[in-house]
Amino acid sequence: MIAFLWQNRDHFPVGSDAWIRAWCKRLIQLPQVLRQFLAHQKLRRMGALVHESAYLSDVNQINGQLRLLEIGSETFIGRSELSVFAPVFIGSRVCINDGAKVLSASHDIRHENWPRTASSIRIEDYAWIATNAIILPGVTIGRGAVIGAGAVVSRDVPAGAVATGNPARIVPDRRAPQLDYSPTASLAMFTAWRKMQGSNHPSPL
Repeated sequence: MIAFLWQNRDHFPVGSDAWIRAWCKRLIQLPQVLRQFLAHQKLRRMGALVHESAYLSDVNQINGQLRLLEIGSETFIGRSELSVFAPVFIGSRVCINDGAKVLSASHDIRHENWPRTASSIRIEDYAWIATNAIILPGVTIGRGAVIGAGAVVSRDVPAGAVATGNPARIVPDRRAPQLDYSPTASLAMFTAWRKMQGSNHPSPL
């Protein structure tokens, strides 16, 4: 994380007003950078693959067999529960809002011993999982797909599709065919180091 910010920082003439303003912002954001660094290190120690540009709001809500977790570049994960008992792949520039749940495990209600079952989850690039949505085991969310606030998804959602409701159903709306934004671009921790690129962090559906 620290190396990523340093390598991608904006450069200003040393001592200029722009240089002073930039470094004041960077010093203010230093505690947040350190929190992100520690969050990344915690997941990596447990075997997770986390890109250095991903943003994790609450690492304590990520649990399970973390060696099965992969998170791509410039992905924003809010205060969301990730339950990792089968492979969970989260691509690049994905946005998972606060309150969402990604659940790779459940229980077999037909078995007398109620055993745990687990199936992999795949969330492709540019997908948006809105506030309080639930992704159930075995689901693939296609590139750029949108899962509306509070939706419960038990089946695959195609690329670019919008799914809402409980159970989630595909609605007529679709994403733009070409997507080029970063969910982390407007976060103060990143803008302190480089000019904002891409659109602002989206609000819930």
